[in-house]
Amino acid sequence: MKKLVVLIVLMAGITAIAQKPERNRGDRNHMKDMTPEQIATLQTKQMTLSLDLTDAQQKEIQSLNLENALKRSEKKKEMKARKDSGETKKLTSEERYAMKTAMLDHQIAQKEKMKKILDKEQYEKWEKMKKNREGHRKGRGMKDDTRRSGRK
Repeated sequence: MKKLVVLIVLMAGITAIAQKPERNRGDRNHMKDMTPEQIATLQTKQMTLSLDLTDAQQKEIQSLNLENALKRSEKKKEMKARKDSGETKKLTSEERYAMKTAMLDHQIAQKEKMKKILDKEQYEKWEKMKKNREGHRKGRGMKDDTRRSGRK
């Protein structure tokens, strides 16, 4: 009888631990109700703290962040409208290629704009922050093994 009770308690504990808490499901979930202007302002302030931006740099990056936030908002609305109308279909290889090309062109343009706005040290720091974010987004964390192996 005691073994049965211990087994039930153990199974209940494992089941409770295995459940993913709702607050960890999406770290950007708190931003979904914000306007593009609010998102751009928050991003600019975070970059100001991280990169020690001047007032002129803050204004330029604010406009850049606002432009990007507005584009993302429009894309999100288009995708939602397409999903609601039932138009979601599998893209052809040409459509995927065009989308990927457009995305990469946009990233190249963003990089060039950031090079013009930031000084060399700030740009290098921004690049490191960007790579770290991309690594976390892909679920890998840091891309190099120095953290795991303890080497520097």
